[in-house]
Amino acid sequence: MTQQLLVYVPPHPLIKHWLAVARDVATPSVLFRSAITELGRWLTYEAARDWLPTLETKVQSPLDICPATLINPEIPVAVVPILRAGLGLLEGAQTLLPLASIYHLGLVRNEETLEPVCYLNKLPEKFDPQTRVLITDPMLATGGSIMAAMAELVKRGVDPALTRIVCVVAAPPALQKLNAAYPGLIVYTATIDATLNSNGYIVPGLGDAGDRIFGT
Repeated sequence: MTQQLLVYVPPHPLIKHWLAVARDVATPSVLFRSAITELGRWLTYEAARDWLPTLETKVQSPLDICPATLINPEIPVAVVPILRAGLGLLEGAQTLLPLASIYHLGLVRNEETLEPVCYLNKLPEKFDPQTRVLITDPMLATGGSIMAAMAELVKRGVDPALTRIVCVVAAPPALQKLNAAYPGLIVYTATIDATLNSNGYIVPGLGDAGDRIFGT
């Protein structure tokens, strides 16, 4: 059976609530930023299920020795926010993954060609092949930025099967590109919108997430 991209839209009421806040054009920047942080937290919580490496051990409770499951500290976890908007989701993700290494990747879209241009790359030359990688990017629209990010990560030894993408809104063009190139990759999103406008923005979407997060 051919493996396909998996896309999860968790039916959690808090995710739905903060998505509604983020969508509202009347939401001020400070509250929009809080909404994106909360979405980063709850979507990362969902993404971590069956993804974080664990080990079985035993601990001594006040009364007896008992079985225990811990996050395996020997297997590296990395978070890659795609700048600048991905920083909004990073704060929420970090509250759940406080020991994860953070590697910034700056991509800006050429508004004429809609193609990404890299202006900052803090990825290591090589990742441990067991590394769990979480990518944060609020909008998966045309797919240009996320495809560029995945290409950089795979080139450095990252396994797409151990990679999770957390976004707020995804659109079919990006998901189709990811599916064609990286079957088995898993995306966690608050919603999927069906349409892009002529400028490559998701409709109804969120508008420019970076501008709304930072108020610029």
